[in-house]
Amino acid sequence: MSYSSLIGMSPYQIVFSKACQLLVEVEHKAYWAIKSCSLDLASVGAKRKLQLQELEELRREAYENAQIYKEKTKAIHDKLILRREFHMGQKVLLYVSRLKLMPGKLCSRWEGPFIVTNVFPYRAVEIKREPTRRCFIVNGHRLKPYYDGFSTQDVEVITL
Repeated sequence: MSYSSLIGMSPYQIVFSKACQLLVEVEHKAYWAIKSCSLDLASVGAKRKLQLQELEELRREAYENAQIYKEKTKAIHDKLILRREFHMGQKVLLYVSRLKLMPGKLCSRWEGPFIVTNVFPYRAVEIKREPTRRCFIVNGHRLKPYYDGFSTQDVEVITL
């Protein structure tokens, strides 16, 4: 069985509380088990209880490893999210998600500019186009700031 880095052990090990073994190993161990087998029921029962406790510990360890793995991947994902703050009167561009199905090569995926009229909690933003005056609310993740142009101070003249 394959080892899973997510849970820190193989799925076989979680179910059966031991590592997966090949048939040759099982046959060899079965021979030695038969040779040294004792049929004392009290000791067999105690050994089985111990095996069940070990199995429960393995499952708990796998659960904890999975939780740690999820927390790490969430932290990595959250680090990559851009936090954008918008204020009223700011010009923004709106991402057009309809172009995913049939995108044109030269079609821009951004529409606008729009003007922010209101900012709600949880990243909801109300925007409108200047001439139409029709407002609508969108998710703030679909917006990015719009810059009118460069000032002459931002551009350096390079002479060759």
